[in-house]
Amino acid sequence: MSAKEKKKLRQGFTTGTAAAAASKAALLYLLTRETPGFVEVDLLNGQSMQIPVDSVFVENGQAEAFVIKDAGDDPDITHKARIGAKVCLIKEPGEVKITGGEGVGVVTKPGLEIPLGEPAINLGPRLMITQSTQQALAFCENALGVSVEIFVENGRELAKKTLNHRLGIEGGLSILGTTGLVKPLSHEAYIATIESALSVAKACGSNHVVLTTGRRTEKHAQAFFKALPEEAFIQIGDFFQMSMKGVAKNQLAQTTLAVFFGKALKMAQGIPHTHASKSSLTMDWLAGHVRELTGDEALALEIARANTARHAFGMVYPEHPKILERVGEHMIKSASRFCEGKSQVRAIIFDFEGNIAFDSMEGSQAHE
Repeated sequence: MSAKEKKKLRQGFTTGTAAAAASKAALLYLLTRETPGFVEVDLLNGQSMQIPVDSVFVENGQAEAFVIKDAGDDPDITHKARIGAKVCLIKEPGEVKITGGEGVGVVTKPGLEIPLGEPAINLGPRLMITQSTQQALAFCENALGVSVEIFVENGRELAKKTLNHRLGIEGGLSILGTTGLVKPLSHEAYIATIESALSVAKACGSNHVVLTTGRRTEKHAQAFFKALPEEAFIQIGDFFQMSMKGVAKNQLAQTTLAVFFGKALKMAQGIPHTHASKSSLTMDWLAGHVRELTGDEALALEIARANTARHAFGMVYPEHPKILERVGEHMIKSASRFCEGKSQVRAIIFDFEGNIAFDSMEGSQAHE
């Protein structure tokens, strides 16, 4: 492999796949008393996967198995988490009853695919658990069903590092997975979280959402929009276009983009994923508008040579408010195009201390 070729990243499997594997392993051990080193799980994409079993035992007629979640080369808070399943046989032939135990969250807000009060085990993982345990039941001579309790060791603590609370998932992690596989750096989990957050905001009655790009901008936005409920604030990372499409899908009437200058510049240029932009092109775009608005060729050249957005921001603010206004106008145009004009868009640009340098509802200004 040449130096230019990317290292091939290793795929992993989802918490849903881990839960299905643990359920199958526990039931197989309960029925056969043979300890499985691996179990085969049918994934939701039509493939199957051999999943290692960490441990399994029987106590008081219940079998319990653990699978270690393996996210492959994807950065994931649940990587190496111990996903467990407790199973026991029930008299209803072929039936699979699925419940959530310690470390699995409970849905407390509307807008998710699971009803209120139910354990946060999504529909895909429920199907995989059902299929896996029904396969194991083939080893049972009598026509019986199975009760499955999914739990996550230390799940309550792990959940504090996620956005589950914002989505109304309390007390633990959610058991997720749309295919069963984790594709390295695919951002599928982040995108799913944004989509869920928009749906929850709508279901909770929020017609105004505030989209920020991370924790710092969200903190500043929450200090400004103190009257808005928690679920109205959504961290979208770099997923500008996808988030605005989600706004349109959920028919959210008002959207505020509250960001620092660097992301504002990329949004203004209509870049769908704001991480994928070369700084030099961004500065050339800004320099062109500086030249048009100020007629200051020296400033435009200085902007074009700026190393970072922070560097450029210091050259235009607060001396040139019209430049921030121009950036804000283009942010709104880009966002409106991505959501097909189905939401009224407001643009806010923070300075690097968290004060508002520009607000499209009030013009360019500084708020302490």
